[in-house]
Amino acid sequence: MSEILDLSHVSLKDRPLIVCDVDDVVLQFFAPFETYLKQDGLELLPRSFRLTGNIVSVGTEIAVEDVAVKQLIGSFFEQQEEWQTPFDLALDTLNALGADADVMFLTAMPPRYSEPRRRLLDRLGFDFPLVATEEPKGPVMRRIHGERALPCVFIDDMAHNLHSVRDHVGNCLVLHMMPDSPLHLLAPKPDDGITRAMDWAQAGNLIRAHIGR
Repeated sequence: MSEILDLSHVSLKDRPLIVCDVDDVVLQFFAPFETYLKQDGLELLPRSFRLTGNIVSVGTEIAVEDVAVKQLIGSFFEQQEEWQTPFDLALDTLNALGADADVMFLTAMPPRYSEPRRRLLDRLGFDFPLVATEEPKGPVMRRIHGERALPCVFIDDMAHNLHSVRDHVGNCLVLHMMPDSPLHLLAPKPDDGITRAMDWAQAGNLIRAHIGR
């Protein structure tokens, strides 16, 4: 059964739209998750761009079962307020952009973890609307932006999310941002034509140039 996506709390003004992923774009995920695993005698071996099969017991390097990996991720999201911290300049950049555009978060996580995420974002000062869903991001972005003839921007670290939005929303600046982590070095590369931002300072400049056209 597919989830019922609630967008009733998202209200857009007559101005550009910036939609941003959260994990490993605004909030660090990979680094704190590595530390989180160590408390249970586990480690993440970046042998491919996936968590399943790469979380192993320290010493034996025996991989944790798939079901246990899902439980570990869920437990981490339940405790995210204790572990996740923002990337440098993320808050300052989004706040500055928010003077001229609507900013919101679109995070790929089960909606049941959205309440602790909302509390964490609020505590850190990221008081922008949040949508948590496991649905493909392109169709969700299209539902949010609609047919408005206004600039829009989408920021994510995952190639498949970037491609999904590119294929569903026309004339959208699709920005690739990802941390410098061993796992992300193994990630699938986005197609040509998708813009890479190395940090939030560069992202801010690229976004301002786009929404100011």
